[in-house]
Order: sequence, then C-alpha cells, then structure tokens
Amino acid sequence: MTTLLHIECSPRKQRSASLEVARNFIARYQEHTPDTEIITLDLWSMALPEFDDQAMEAKYAGLNGTALTPAQQDAWNTLKDLAAHLHRADVLVMSVPLWNFSIPYKLKHFIDLVSQKDILFSVDPERGLEGMLHNKIAIVTYARGLDFSAQSSTPAERFDFQKPYLEAWLQFIGVSDVHSVIVEKTILGEDVDRGARKAATQQARRLADDICR
Repeated sequence: MTTLLHIECSPRKQRSASLEVARNFIARYQEHTPDTEIITLDLWSMALPEFDDQAMEAKYAGLNGTALTPAQQDAWNTLKDLAAHLHRADVLVMSVPLWNFSIPYKLKHFIDLVSQKDILFSVDPERGLEGMLHNKIAIVTYARGLDFSAQSSTPAERFDFQKPYLEAWLQFIGVSDVHSVIVEKTILGEDVDRGARKAATQQARRLADDICR
C-alpha cells in the first residue's frame, strides 16, 4: 500500500490556494490508486515541541558520540517520532504559501525540529552529509499573491526564498524526485485569483496522471 503524507502549511484552510491545489492533486492521485493511505499533518493544529535546551543538548551529545541523559533521550524521541511521518511516506505533498518572500514560520519550525543527524541525515567521514529519505516522490504546491515572472516587479531570482529553500531542504534529506506546482497572482482580484487556481489545479491533476502511469 502506498502512503501519502500531506503537510499543510497554510492556516487559511478553505480559502488557501496552496491547499486547494494540493487537495486536487491528492484527489486525482487517489483516483488512480484508491488504496493509498492518506496522512495529514496540519502544522497549525499540531502542538509542535520547542527545540529547547534538552533537545539542543541531545543534538550535541549525538554529534559528539556521548550518552544521552533520560531527559535528553525523551526530547530526542519526540523529534524522531515527528520525523517518522516522513520516513513512512512514499509520496510527500506539501502545500506552502509564500510569507514575506519565504515560508511560514510553522513550516520552518517543523523543518528545524526534524532536520537532525541520524533522524533525517547521516554523516559519513568520506562522503560527508547524506540524506536518509530515499525512493520518495515530493510534490510541493506553492501559492504566491503576486506575479514572480521575470517581467514582474518581484522577479523570482531576487525575491523567491520559498521554492529554492524547500527544494534545497528536500534534496538535503534525500528526496531527489521533486515536482512543483505554482499558483500566483492570488491577490490581484477575484477573477485573476480564480483563473490562477484553475490553471494550477489542472497542472496538478495532470501531474498526478503522469506520476501514476
């Protein structure tokens, strides 16, 4: 059975363009693979733990090869349990709005928690850092309020710290098969927003068709 993990990164719910497009991808994917198990992590309804002193001490104990105290082990186990969702998934779907040219702080919080040695990456003396997530597919739906084309006043190469950041992170943790669907100009009026969502939804459904072939 295929497991699909959807990480919801927008608090807007039914108004969210990134969620709308992601859910259309998932619905189309399920049409092809009806036995797929869908797991959803809504970062806005989860009580994400703090990366506190115990977690930090556990991190450096692991880097130094020293034993963890019981409190440090508890903190570390919490991070491992959170990352287990990523290890379990065959398909990773992320719905990500653009916030201040980057990603929502809840997603950054999640990434900071799980991106740890021996949880999502390993360190080899000869090969260096190596991601631990293999043979997985990632689909990221990005939502942006403005136009980020090369001709716009906010060209992606200058203002986009959303898509490059996530792609770098996914590659770092071992996910190399990454697909993106972008819906933008969502604050330029109802008609523009509706058209942008429709175009991105069609692209997402075609992507599901291609992946499931």
